[in-house]
Amino acid sequence: MSRLKVSSMDGHLREVFGTAVEELHDAATWTKGPPVLTSALERQFLAMAEDQIVRVRDRVRADMDPGLDMGELSADQLRFDAQWLEAARDAREGYRAALGELLRTMPLPDHRARRARTTQLRATAAPRPSAAPAPPRAGAARAHRT
Repeated sequence: MSRLKVSSMDGHLREVFGTAVEELHDAATWTKGPPVLTSALERQFLAMAEDQIVRVRDRVRADMDPGLDMGELSADQLRFDAQWLEAARDAREGYRAALGELLRTMPLPDHRARRARTTQLRATAAPRPSAAPAPPRAGAARAHRT
């Protein structure tokens, strides 16, 4: 069982960094990782916000159970849960936006930067067009007359 909570951005983090979030977390914890890695691992805040959404949703479902006595329904409790849900959803969207922006603007990890640099070195430029157009028969072989 993982000691880290799962967040909706973990797959994207794995894609960008090329390794599991748990390994990234260990690398940042035990070594002095790059600041972008440390920032990316603050995705735990996203995981907590998503966990809060799930808890409020489950609490509302339990409070609205058709088997409960109608006298037990509390409009105040539902309003309070709605406020918590709104706050957790706003936090989730803020964390997702911040993490997405971080991943979009961060420098490429070393293995990807080398690959991109190599690709750029192999690129060829198209020849420049000449200033004057070539004559219509330029480069054509002459026919032999007999």
